[in-house]
Amino acid sequence: MRVDELAPAPGATKRGKRVGRGIGGKGGKTAGRGTKGQRARNTVRRGFEGGQMPLKQRVPKLKGFNNPFRVEYSPVNLHQLDKLGAASVTPESLVEAGLIRKGAFVKILAHGSISSKVDVTAHAVSEAARSAIEAAGGSVTLVELPFKAEGRAGRPAVKGNQFANR
Repeated sequence: MRVDELAPAPGATKRGKRVGRGIGGKGGKTAGRGTKGQRARNTVRRGFEGGQMPLKQRVPKLKGFNNPFRVEYSPVNLHQLDKLGAASVTPESLVEAGLIRKGAFVKILAHGSISSKVDVTAHAVSEAARSAIEAAGGSVTLVELPFKAEGRAGRPAVKGNQFANR
């Protein structure tokens, strides 16, 4: 509800007070509104928040940014590996099984459980998934990414630049 939508409740029958009918009685002249100002003139525009920065100005204009260095992984869970029933799992075998798309980077996650020995080859593996696979007698081999994945901390600091590692 907005200030410009205020109205009596549905079914209300009490008449409003007749004000502003000259200076000769109660409710005359300024009609109970005091003198001057926004509330005397009844001009509260739509979206006005009393001088506070309005919501539509507080919300950022641009919708963030796309990190060009982000590495997107296709998640594969342990229960999916267990369903496959294969002795060894590679990104190519996962593409054939329809679990990931061709050319996607694979990350093995620990949702579910694994009962049989599986040798897994993937681009990334969570610690919980690695321990579950190794507990079942399997092994984990990591495939190197075709590019150097380097975080912000891995960047070399520029000598003499105080803002280099911020």
